[in-house]
Amino acid sequence: MQHITPIPIGVEFYKQMISEGYYYIDKTLLIRDLLAQKNTVTLFTRPRRFGKTLAQNMLRTFFEKEVLLDGTLADNSIYFQGKKIMEAGEEYTKHMGQYPVISLSLKSAKQPTYEMAYLSLIDEIRKEYNRHHYLLDDTNSTEEIKRRFHSILNMKADKITYAKSIAFLSECLEKYHKQKVIILLDEYDVPLENAYFNGFYDEMVSFIHSLFESALKTNESLKFAVITGCLRISKESIFTGLNNLRTVSVLDDSYAEYFGFTQHEVDSFLSAYGIMQKSDEVKKWYDGYCFGNTEVYNPWSVINYVSDIAYKNTEFPKPYWSNTSSNSIVREL
Repeated sequence: MQHITPIPIGVEFYKQMISEGYYYIDKTLLIRDLLAQKNTVTLFTRPRRFGKTLAQNMLRTFFEKEVLLDGTLADNSIYFQGKKIMEAGEEYTKHMGQYPVISLSLKSAKQPTYEMAYLSLIDEIRKEYNRHHYLLDDTNSTEEIKRRFHSILNMKADKITYAKSIAFLSECLEKYHKQKVIILLDEYDVPLENAYFNGFYDEMVSFIHSLFESALKTNESLKFAVITGCLRISKESIFTGLNNLRTVSVLDDSYAEYFGFTQHEVDSFLSAYGIMQKSDEVKKWYDGYCFGNTEVYNPWSVINYVSDIAYKNTEFPKPYWSNTSSNSIVREL
């Protein structure tokens, strides 16, 4: 049987994408543009299944000064060999592996009650604290700092402490690494959209606002932050007073090519699997987006279509994306 390069359906971890040899459409120049534009907080809003989580994980892999279980530092440069970012120049590549990173996904907060959603959120925070548990070995840390760290790690802290937990972890990381911190927040809008439909929006807004304000506005340990989601939540709710926020929506020209597939990327993808003759059909079915002035294909649909041809010999296009999820709040409004 002829070898077929694995097709990355649902693969959201960048290291897995590269190490296991999946077909990867190179989006690493996102790193260059973030560094060049020097925004303190950047919010990207894009439809579901457009590569936001993979992009966030790629950023973490590139920037993070990752401490392994044995206390040594990971060398993640192997995951970027041959990638576009490595040709961008030393001005950008010098940032590889230089920063402590806080990475959180808020998608687990899709729960029927505020109490369950809140517990899901603080559990995500706990996991991130556990990932940085080596901070407890810092001999320069006071007993009060360790006590506070343990209370969050053991999910026994009060709400005020949790509301400031990202900022506190930032301070601990900066003190340990002698370097400011990058914060990556994925699916930031899930807790709020879910709360809106389950009747506890005000409670959730209050907590998320406090969490974001301390992490993104008054955090002196912050290098920069990248936030991703599907919806643009009102600035008056969770981003009040956050004057350093830049929102990049589907109407913006900048960063347009980093979420979804461009025409050139789709052509290369189809060519790699010997199905360039399907180009017109793919365009007819899955080319319905324009980010700024850039024509963009739905990546989830294109990947599934190519996979069906490669593995199932099924050549009929389907509406793959329509059943994956929805933004119910759009219909409601």
